[in-house]
Amino acid sequence: MTRKADQLPADRFLDREEGWLRFNQRVLELAEDTEIPLLERTRFLAIFSSNLDEFFMVRVAGLKRRLATGVAVATASGYHPRDLLERISEVAHEHMLRQSECFHRSVAPALADAGIRIVRWDHLDDDECQRMRRFFRRSVYPMLTPFAVDPAHPFPYISGRSLNLAVRVRDPHTGRQMFARVKVPSVLPRFIDLGGERFVPVEDVIAAHLPQLFEGMEVLERHAFRVTRNADLEVDEDETDDLVQSLENELLRRRFGPLVRLEVEETITDQMLNVLREELGAEEEEIYRVPGPLNLAGLAQIADLDRPELKYPPMVPVEPRVLTQEDFFAVLRERELLVHHPYESFATTTERFIALAATDPRVMAIKQTLYRTSGDSPIVEALIEAARAGKEVVVLVEIKARFDERNNIEWARKLEEAGCHVVYGLVGLKTHCKIAMVVRQDDDGTLRRYTHVGTGNYHPRTARGYEDFGLFSADQEVGEDLSDLFNHLTGFSRKKHYRRLLVAPNALRDGLRRQIQHEVAAHLQGSPARIRIKVNSLVDEEIIDALYEASRAGVPIDLWVRGSCVLRPGIPGLSETVRVRSVLGRFLEHSRVFVFENGGEPQVWIGSADLMPRNLDRRVEALIRVTDPGHRRRLVGLMELAMSDTTSSWHLGSDGEWTRRTHDESGAALLDLQNTVRGDRHLRLVDG
Repeated sequence: MTRKADQLPADRFLDREEGWLRFNQRVLELAEDTEIPLLERTRFLAIFSSNLDEFFMVRVAGLKRRLATGVAVATASGYHPRDLLERISEVAHEHMLRQSECFHRSVAPALADAGIRIVRWDHLDDDECQRMRRFFRRSVYPMLTPFAVDPAHPFPYISGRSLNLAVRVRDPHTGRQMFARVKVPSVLPRFIDLGGERFVPVEDVIAAHLPQLFEGMEVLERHAFRVTRNADLEVDEDETDDLVQSLENELLRRRFGPLVRLEVEETITDQMLNVLREELGAEEEEIYRVPGPLNLAGLAQIADLDRPELKYPPMVPVEPRVLTQEDFFAVLRERELLVHHPYESFATTTERFIALAATDPRVMAIKQTLYRTSGDSPIVEALIEAARAGKEVVVLVEIKARFDERNNIEWARKLEEAGCHVVYGLVGLKTHCKIAMVVRQDDDGTLRRYTHVGTGNYHPRTARGYEDFGLFSADQEVGEDLSDLFNHLTGFSRKKHYRRLLVAPNALRDGLRRQIQHEVAAHLQGSPARIRIKVNSLVDEEIIDALYEASRAGVPIDLWVRGSCVLRPGIPGLSETVRVRSVLGRFLEHSRVFVFENGGEPQVWIGSADLMPRNLDRRVEALIRVTDPGHRRRLVGLMELAMSDTTSSWHLGSDGEWTRRTHDESGAALLDLQNTVRGDRHLRLVDG
């Protein structure tokens, strides 16, 4: 029925890193789209910059580490890491210049037409200059520290993602020239408000006042620059007795990671660039010369302006109607509840679930995993309140959640201080599953477990912008599954098989492969067969090979992938039946949905796992099988909407290029998926 992977074409995988860059290119295309509200385009420019920062800090840093340590095997796409770094540099240079062009030629002029202007110092009028001089003396000057470089003063350390000015000064008495660095304080706004919706880059304000920092010296030139450093953490969990302390030590070292990118304004002179290159140890492909201003991630400040006519129309999440009519726990005793964020309210469903449990005298215990959240989250506050009320509260905090490590450590300690039992997960694995369980003694004396399994984090802020699903249940099998899973996470259980869950790393990979093989067998027997998957990333080679084999057998396969996809669709004899789509828009598509036709009775799963080796092999992930027929129809309908030729989306070609389709052949606009879901009362109120 199948053939071994080594008999499949050697070039069957696209490159993962370039695939991620192509995802960020799609974000940039949204910024370039003049049909999108102006301040939303501005925000997409900011997101593009933030995404690229993280890509360099993690993915590029990882490739460089492999080269430095001699682990330089070829990637699945055939690239040697050194060749791949060169290719990344080529594409990233192209994208950064394209972003700058979008800002200068499209977004900034459109902002100016709307009365919002980002102006450089030379374009300030006299009143604005005077106001900025007062602002500088009062709010900026006390925080600045110029660092000269000479035999007595070595080149200062440049922290990652900081904005800096490289300055060349001359002593008029001796004629001696010196280099100096001035760091832009990170506590200052990226753009200083001049009033009247006019803004000036903060580095321009500092640059205009350099003579006050270098009094008696002649300022010959100054140029903005920015460094990106390796920010990935390496903690050997097998060699540490205190994971929290080891992680805190590693966070301190993160500030001093090696350089992976040097951004400079294109106006920088060769002399100044050579100083930076030599002192920072930057290779030619690591240097990015772009039109200023640098760090356009700061455009989020502009996007936050109170100009509703330049933003997406307001959206008020709805509350499932059934929850407005009955007690939450009573609802779950009658039926399972599927909620779709942000279209349906996170506050009145997930937050409310934990808050009710915290104050309900019949609730005996609460158990929950937390991967990312905010320290002032209502969920964290509810867990603290529950512990103080004497309830048994167990919280598994993943302190290795990338870039949230410090925050997670801080509020984990607050939970401990309140009396919660805090667990930091399993050695060698990240706990990424999104699960919660409430144990309640109901009116009939039954000790019942009420559960929640989600696709997204318990984070109230991201829940307003991330698209995710959550399933609430009082089903006995689900309750037993979550009890077993929490025992595995907090104790020494080695349980592998569950009732309605597929759990990584022990069973999820094999479970998905079995589902794929079942579709192949069904198709060969003439039964309805089809595979539909929605994930953030599809890069796992073993799963992709299984999908290739299913396609070779004739099984139709629809893949909805937001980010990086290394599967090549539409290749004769390999993936002819595979279609790959991507949807980006107002909300970040974040849910993971797996639909297998199963002979006409679809098996549908939702959960936390992407199709990446780290999710399947190095994380604790959970998918839950959706059993309610209405819920299954709802999820299948969403997949059909995303893959429809009448829906606007990006289509992946076998060459790795994504093509955006927003209009049909007649020129009519295609449906916007997120607007369609938002306006579809069936999708929003199906549980009512």
